[in-house]
Order: sequence, then structure tokens, then C-alpha cells
Amino acid sequence: MKAQVLDKVSAIEEKPLKLVELEIPQPGLKQVLVKVSACGICHTELDEIEGRVQTKLPIILGHEVVGTVVALGKGVSKHKPGDRVGIAWIYSACGRCAFCREGKENLCADFQATGCHANGGYAEYMVVPEDSAYYIPEQFSDSQAAPLLCAGAVGYRALNLTGMKNGKSLGLFGFGASAHIVIQVVKYKYPNSSVFVFTRSKDHQELAKKLEADWAGSPYDSPPQKVDCGIDFTPVGETIGRALNMLEKGGRLVINAIRKRDNIILDYATHLWSEKEVKSTANVTRKDVEEFLLLAAQIPVLPEVQEFNFEEANQALLMLKQGMIQGAGVLRM
Repeated sequence: MKAQVLDKVSAIEEKPLKLVELEIPQPGLKQVLVKVSACGICHTELDEIEGRVQTKLPIILGHEVVGTVVALGKGVSKHKPGDRVGIAWIYSACGRCAFCREGKENLCADFQATGCHANGGYAEYMVVPEDSAYYIPEQFSDSQAAPLLCAGAVGYRALNLTGMKNGKSLGLFGFGASAHIVIQVVKYKYPNSSVFVFTRSKDHQELAKKLEADWAGSPYDSPPQKVDCGIDFTPVGETIGRALNMLEKGGRLVINAIRKRDNIILDYATHLWSEKEVKSTANVTRKDVEEFLLLAAQIPVLPEVQEFNFEEANQALLMLKQGMIQGAGVLRM
């Protein structure tokens, strides 16, 4: 099979992914073999490539995977050949620890991430535990479904962590793949709420307005009012301070990023006084993915997708780093 392999930490500008031929993997106990049709690209992959997230090397990246089950390992009961499934960031967890027993397998010490600790979807085939392969609602194409599996699911988790309520105001700091899905969820679940979007890109501001943002401007502009809660989607450390300045007293900012490219510098009196909170988002649970896919179909969420050929993976990731992708980028096999 063809696969894009990362074998060393490197700047994405150096085009580090190598297109190689590998043997098709075989599914083990309670695993399924999936023929990949589409795989979304994510900022986390930039963190892996450039060394901010430690990954097992060599590795096949990709954790927004859509494909078809083509073979079953021993003991599989949840899937059959021909099922269309999606695979997200959570590959496996121990299933026994206190976190796992509480449905917080995202915090498990043995958490394994797709495309980080186990080979992911930048390939024609991959294997995955049957519990981590999810049915895809039929109204979504493969390319539309791909960003739902990470950008959508982790955005859904981040939104829940804000404590958002109908009638409250929400700030979205950055407006890429995850934020452009979150705003659709907010407009559906909290129809009397205001959404303010902060992004440097004029194109992203226009997309935000198209998706019914109540205000869209740059991170240096002042919105009509302070926000009750917010989500920071950016890879930039300084965004946190700016977002906290926009936050109302007693508000909570949730950081929807695994790593930041630079340091976070906060002043207690300026940024955190008046009972403001900062909370991180750590991975996703299986429940997050399952719930979000059902909700996305109900709304329905309409992801903006820019497709790339599988061979263009390096180019697509460079465009992602440069902020040149509208909505979500997806590799097609």
C-alpha cells in the first residue's frame, strides 16, 4: 500500500513526509482493517512533524479518517466488511483505570492516539480497535465526514467545557476547521446567543459572517461587548492573554489545542483577576465522537472542505500552517 511516512522531526517547509510502499497491515484481536478513502489534516500533525508533540517514529500520521471495513480480526462483533466508518484521535486506552471507568479515557495514562502512537490514515489502509471505529451518518460524504472526527468532536468537547448556556455570548479565537464547525453547533443549540469571531484572515472573517457570526474582526479589534466564555483555537501563545482581556468577569476560556508554538505569558491582575478561568481540552473520549456525529447529522453541520490529492500531503500541511485553507483540508486517496 502507499503511505505518507514521517521518520524525523522537521519543519513542514522541508516537506518531511515521504511517500513509500508498505505491506498492508493485518487486523489483530478485536481490530478491523479499514481501506481509507479520505483523511483530514489537522494542526496537531504540524505539532507532531515539528516536534511540539512527541510521537513514535517512524509514524503514519492522520486521525480524521474515513473508510470502509474490509477485514476483521478475531473477536470483532461491532462491524462487518463493507461498513463505512470513521476513526478519530482516540485509538485506545487501558479500559481499567479510574479515568476509563468514569468515561474519561482521554485522561488515561495509557491513552494511545491515532497517527501519533499508532499508525493513522495518511495511507491506503490502516488497522484500528473496533471500539474506536464509528459509523458515519449517510448524509455526509467521505470528505465532509473527515473533519467531523477531530475538528468537530474536539470542538464539541471544548464547547461543552465552556459551560455555554443559551443567551450567553461566546468568543471564538481563530477560525479554522474546528471553529467553523463549532459556530454551526452554537447557532443550533443556543439560538439566543451571540458569537464573536477573532481572526487575522479577512477570508476567515468572511466565512464567519457567512456562518452567521454576530461580529467578526481581528484579534486587535474590540467587539461590541465582552464575552461570557471563549474558545482559543490558535497555535499562538499570546492569544490566551488577548482572549482573557475580552472575557467578562467570571468567564471561562477553553484552550482547544494540544500545544502552543510559543510561550504563554499572563499577568494575574490583568488577565485572571475577577474569577476568570482557563481550562485545557485534552484529546477526546469515544462518547464525544459518538455524540457529536449524531448531533452533526441532526443540525446538519455543513463543513467547508478543501480537497487535496494524497500525494499533496506536504503541500496541504504547509498551507494549513500558513492559514491558507478555508474551513478544513482533506486528503483524498
